[in-house]
Amino acid sequence: MSLGQQAFGGSPVSRALARWLWGLEHAFERARASGKAEDDARIRIFVVLVFFALCFVALAIGATRAALFSEAGRSDPLAVAAGGARADLVDRNGRLLAVDLLHYGLYVDPREIWELAETRRALSAALPDLPPERLERALRANRRTFLTGGLTPDARGRINDLGLPGVSFEPEEKRVYPLGETAAHLIGFTDSGGEGLAGAELAFNEDARTAAASGAAVPLSIDLRIQAALEDELGKTAAQFQPKGAVGIVTDVHTGEILGLASWPSFDPNRAGEASPDARLDRAASSVFEMGSVFKAFTMAIGLDTGVATPQSTFDATQPLHLGYRTITDYHATHKILTMVEVFQHSSNIGTAKLAVAVGPERMSRYFDALGLTRPAKVELLESARPLTPKVWNEDAIASTSFGHGIDVSPLALVRAYGALLNGGYLLPLTIRKLEPGARVAGPRVVSDKTSLEVLQLMRANVTGGSGKSAEVPGLNVGGKTGTGDKYDPALRRYSHTKQVSSFAAAFPTDGPTSAPRYLVFILLDEPHPDRTGADPTGGIVAAPAVGRVIERIAPFLGVGRRPELIPFEPGPPAAEEVGEEQ
Repeated sequence: MSLGQQAFGGSPVSRALARWLWGLEHAFERARASGKAEDDARIRIFVVLVFFALCFVALAIGATRAALFSEAGRSDPLAVAAGGARADLVDRNGRLLAVDLLHYGLYVDPREIWELAETRRALSAALPDLPPERLERALRANRRTFLTGGLTPDARGRINDLGLPGVSFEPEEKRVYPLGETAAHLIGFTDSGGEGLAGAELAFNEDARTAAASGAAVPLSIDLRIQAALEDELGKTAAQFQPKGAVGIVTDVHTGEILGLASWPSFDPNRAGEASPDARLDRAASSVFEMGSVFKAFTMAIGLDTGVATPQSTFDATQPLHLGYRTITDYHATHKILTMVEVFQHSSNIGTAKLAVAVGPERMSRYFDALGLTRPAKVELLESARPLTPKVWNEDAIASTSFGHGIDVSPLALVRAYGALLNGGYLLPLTIRKLEPGARVAGPRVVSDKTSLEVLQLMRANVTGGSGKSAEVPGLNVGGKTGTGDKYDPALRRYSHTKQVSSFAAAFPTDGPTSAPRYLVFILLDEPHPDRTGADPTGGIVAAPAVGRVIERIAPFLGVGRRPELIPFEPGPPAAEEVGEEQ
């Protein structure tokens, strides 16, 4: 047996192949020996053909196997997510908010164009919004040039049907926001390369890329039904009072989930580059305001939690309060001794400041810090703004901040702090990410469960018989606090009584234990103007009615039914001792 036969072993197929190769080897020798060179050439040609045929068959088998059975692309996330692909953004119920769709970029190569004038005319007609100067630059260039992008398949087909030489297309992914302006500030937008620039698109930039690899969506916390009701009522209120800007927020106080967030004016994220900076500004997260009397809920909670006051404690509001160089007065002056409940109902600056002074600067500042009012709101939105707080926490500072002056915070920071007053006393992070049903969110305790229940009753009393009466919705036990803060005018170098921030913070329902389902609705208008009634556009006039309408519309979506009315605190007779008075 030859060495070749030995190498192929003893199987029938290998022995046959060995005999064929051995015969082929000696065929060349016989051809040379017989002097028949043509036989030698034919044999060599035959061998080459067989070799290439075998290679072709092997390649075909490999390609077929790869096409039919390969897992390439399905198991490699980079293959799927190539080109900067992003996952869909959806609301908490799976409704689409943002999606990547195939579009096309249009390119022009003047070197291949036959009729320059005809190409100019055809492209101008097909792309009426294209600036003429851009088209002219592309037609005069000496190389292939990008002309425009974002063409839909239909638009690409119409231009392609023109049969213009030198005009070509390249596929490109484009981020599309099918609902336009709806939830624009919370959703945000991306740049042309697919990088998040604002809102959830920026906050979840890496999450969106990772989820795209598996084909999963990124669910946000908002409910589009709640978002639509909030935006509709905020828009109607803005149209009525013509403010500089407006904000609306709805949260679940037990999870910190933001169920709705609106900033007015809004913009279309599909054309974010065309919107003004003012329209793109997320006033809920990025702006800070001196909000006025909505802060009184914090002061009441601190007074109750420290034991300095009870709901029946009294405060002498018969005269203005003189504190150092300042004189503190009431907008709705009553000129009488008020219980704590009445201080809240009448929004008395005098009574609130006296309570803050009794608590003291050290404890007031410590509670404000614990409530998260001295730092940016804890939320995924990177736009969350840093507050403006007093440099020194002395009596003058706490007297001012007790009723919302001398401290500027973002609406999100205020909403987060309110959540702690309403959920049993825990400061929770806000989130724009949908949490699993039944999720338990941890946070530090800042007030007691008893204090939280007392604040809920104070807020309910303010709606049944105080400044928040216009937010009442029968059967939903709405509670809340109005806020009207004068804005500082740098030109006048003093506070202006014609430029205000008007707001209303509401909780519903206020009955039941602190663990019961509970939601917060907040609306703020920046510099509202009087409507045709001519009434001063305070929080009770402009924001409270809008909050009531929002609550009535969204309660069914949240499963909150109408129930017996909660009986809030009844102001008792004046006590023998008054908070803040020397005995």
